[in-house]
Amino acid sequence: MPPTNQNTTIILLKYAFSHSESSFGPFSMTTQPPNHLSTQPPLTGLRIIDLTEALAGPYCTMMLGDLGADVIKIERPGVGDQSRKWGVKRADGSSAYFCSTNRNKRSVALDLKQPAAQDVMSRLLAAADVLVCNVPRLDSLKRLGLHPDDVRAAHPRLIYCAISGYGHSGPNAGLGGYDLVAQGEAGLMSVTGTAESVPMRYPIPLADMTCGMYSALAILTAIIVREKTGQGQFIDMSLVESQAAWATIIAGDYFANGKPPKPIGNDHPSIVPYQVFQSADKPIIVAVGTDKLWASFCELLGLAPDVRDDPRFIDNPARVAHRQSLIPILQSQILQHPADHWIELFRAAEIPCGPINTVPDLLGDRHYLARGNLVPFGGLTTLANPMKLAGTPPSYRLPPPNLGEHSREVLASLGYTPEEIASILS
Repeated sequence: MPPTNQNTTIILLKYAFSHSESSFGPFSMTTQPPNHLSTQPPLTGLRIIDLTEALAGPYCTMMLGDLGADVIKIERPGVGDQSRKWGVKRADGSSAYFCSTNRNKRSVALDLKQPAAQDVMSRLLAAADVLVCNVPRLDSLKRLGLHPDDVRAAHPRLIYCAISGYGHSGPNAGLGGYDLVAQGEAGLMSVTGTAESVPMRYPIPLADMTCGMYSALAILTAIIVREKTGQGQFIDMSLVESQAAWATIIAGDYFANGKPPKPIGNDHPSIVPYQVFQSADKPIIVAVGTDKLWASFCELLGLAPDVRDDPRFIDNPARVAHRQSLIPILQSQILQHPADHWIELFRAAEIPCGPINTVPDLLGDRHYLARGNLVPFGGLTTLANPMKLAGTPPSYRLPPPNLGEHSREVLASLGYTPEEIASILS
């Protein structure tokens, strides 16, 4: 187990904030990092106790683990994280769902209802920097000896990140949180899809993953604050509030005009053309965000000067107002050639565009692969962490753990004898 060093992260973060570009010059992802930057992952020495299941918490701690943190995942003996039983099974019987969000972690199996296991947690927390927990009810946490007030009193430098559906205050505090429910309550399902469709969820657990990302950001913020004050703090994260943060633009529109946003499918409410078009063989996306791009777009489609200079389409506000007249004209032209023809033409003219890839298309895309976005662990492949830090990149040290795989290793590091370990794990 790596030694606990609460200052390692701060040193790296303070360095990044205190050195402007002029002190060492800009560098790109294709150059060697400056030799005064650490080659270790940036969170090396940070220890995180992960008492979470399913997705929001595990996604948060996996990102921090990728950045070098020592993540110790506490799981129920014989059961483990509930997501171990979810989704597609790999050839070895493990869950692809679980494996996708639990690399770079060590698994310890503990029954936290037992006093001996609670003693283990006490020792772990004494040597930890962060606890991430997604038990939603404070009374349940109290019975486990993990109430935030009690833990923070015993370990004032500890950062305690609680993840739940609604947070630990307010009328819905204590209710269970699930991604689909959060997507619905956060308002975005009401504007997803078309006017003719029913409200649509995102086909991924977006609320969970968003909450995980915000939780990781909050934890890193709390680490910086602790360097200044010497004190940890309680972080109260909510699935619903994290998902609702995506509504910032449409909420701003509602505040401005009082009109509830409506679903418009793949169209953009305030930019035209900015949507999906059907080519001769498959759909493509075109994003004509400026009037300069509009002029180039019309030239390539053979629609200049008539359509380009038509008063109904002369600038973006006019195109938005006359969307229904314009789009069929553009669509008829784009149907004349296959997707690759248009994408090559548009990209040469610097008009933003792209294909609508399937998942296999993405995973075989030469640009995506060239940037190292697949992580192999023997027979397992996962997606890389998208944070491309030139000097302190993410690292991929441990494959997703088997249930309790590291229990003896971790307990021995806490000073338990072999006999005590056998008793705790029995």
